[in-house]
Amino acid sequence: MIEKRAFDSLGQFDADWLAARYHFSFSGYRDPNRMNWGALRVWNDDTIQPKTGFPPHPHADMEIITYVRTGAITHQDSMGNRGRTEAGDVQVMSAGGGVTHAEYNLEDEATTLYQIWIMPKARGGEPYWGAAKFPKAERAGQLVTLASGFADDQGAGALPIRQDARVLAATLDKGQSVSYDLAQGRFAYLALAKGEATVNGIPLGPRDGAAIRDEPAIRIEAGADAEIVLVDAP
Repeated sequence: MIEKRAFDSLGQFDADWLAARYHFSFSGYRDPNRMNWGALRVWNDDTIQPKTGFPPHPHADMEIITYVRTGAITHQDSMGNRGRTEAGDVQVMSAGGGVTHAEYNLEDEATTLYQIWIMPKARGGEPYWGAAKFPKAERAGQLVTLASGFADDQGAGALPIRQDARVLAATLDKGQSVSYDLAQGRFAYLALAKGEATVNGIPLGPRDGAAIRDEPAIRIEAGADAEIVLVDAP
């Protein structure tokens, strides 16, 4: 089963500093059919204008993954962390029992990013923040695991999260394809950051999404140079 979620069907919020599109119910956007997908709760497609951002605000009991598509985002939090994550790289904040953080675009250009929230296996725990560089050349033509709750993935360099889930990404040249095996009972969600691609034959355009389950394998074929992000969650 694959449900295509076209970009123009997503929830939206527009302000002078932020243009947000919501793949799932979030903030003022409510759709009972788009509340979550397994443990995946939020997938926001944000464009943040220069010298603006999200002021300090609290989180708890959520794994928050930020995938930067263009520009950069600067993070600071109540744990004393501060870091700048550039396009193609990823940051993870495991909110645990509670943390306050802020995210700003301090650049001279707009920043675009995906913010992905995954519900943790258990509530509470110490909060955590980390970031890692994942050069796009290293994931050309293949899926690379960026964040994961599985020890083997973490040993290979994936950022840790507190759920048996994976966040993966790939860049594909036109005509290239990549496949991913989806275990029975799992929920996958794919977003096309740019380009064109088919997912098991279903066409996706730029910034479209696809909710996937009960598909033993996911085959993604690029109809134009493409960048994809994929979550595999329980």
